[in-house]
Amino acid sequence: MPGHPSTLPPTERRNPASLGLDQLCTSELLELINREDATAPAAVRAALPQLTRLVDLAERTLADGGRIHYYGAGAGGRIALNDALELGPTYGVGPETVVPHLAGGVAAHSTAIENAEDTGPVEAPDAPDAPVADDLAIGVTAGGRTPYVIEALRTARAEGAATALLSGDPQAPAAAHADLHIVLDTGPEVVTGSTRMKAGTAQKLALNAFSTALMVRTGRTWSNLMVAASARNAKLRARAVRTLVTACQVTPERAESCLDACGGETATALVTLLAGTTPERARVALAHGGGRPFAALAHVTRDASG
Repeated sequence: MPGHPSTLPPTERRNPASLGLDQLCTSELLELINREDATAPAAVRAALPQLTRLVDLAERTLADGGRIHYYGAGAGGRIALNDALELGPTYGVGPETVVPHLAGGVAAHSTAIENAEDTGPVEAPDAPDAPVADDLAIGVTAGGRTPYVIEALRTARAEGAATALLSGDPQAPAAAHADLHIVLDTGPEVVTGSTRMKAGTAQKLALNAFSTALMVRTGRTWSNLMVAASARNAKLRARAVRTLVTACQVTPERAESCLDACGGETATALVTLLAGTTPERARVALAHGGGRPFAALAHVTRDASG
């Protein structure tokens, strides 16, 4: 019957470990929450083979000129939105590469709009942010039943886009519209149905791992150093200077001077310093190498030897 525990997703069932929750003292309550939270990394670890496939699929998508789309509602949607937004200051990546879609639109960024998840996305199929055949749409929903996510994946697949789902239920109905299902099995929450807790933590860990691996695989780091973002504020500029000093073995003064000559573009300054070339040639080399510093250096070296 509808609502019977056996028909509910794992994240909506009662957790036997937290019965009597409201009778615990503060320290016992926090101990319980912490103990349950510790299951989130294990759930992500169990899903690493599927996450590997997702990263590889996303890398092929970007190589073919497509974009990555996140679709989510409520807590999961905001976690996905935050993951996408943070790619800008970290890797210089914006909606031309990763497009976040949150049920309720811009208004839901700061205010919960609960009923927005009951229908599909409102954008027209030919809207600039809508998925097309070369894209990848990723749905994020703890229970795997959110109508907004289901309709988004169905529509994306109809357009020819690849589709994937992150959910906490191996039997998620949304999986019927996904080419790849990443199950983050964290089980029932401490507070029944409060998926901003364990389920949300697992979603954040999985999306952080996914997007970080994708950025590294697409050449937006030099070893473990950030090189793709421009130095647009004091913190980012100081980080860029440290990166250049470390990677190029130059003085801070030389790093700052080159960074200025390169318009604050860290990757351009890196190639300029390492190849002993001009910012203009470094930009051309980076464009030729798809933004990858290693490929750009090889291109400059071939030009110099040729």
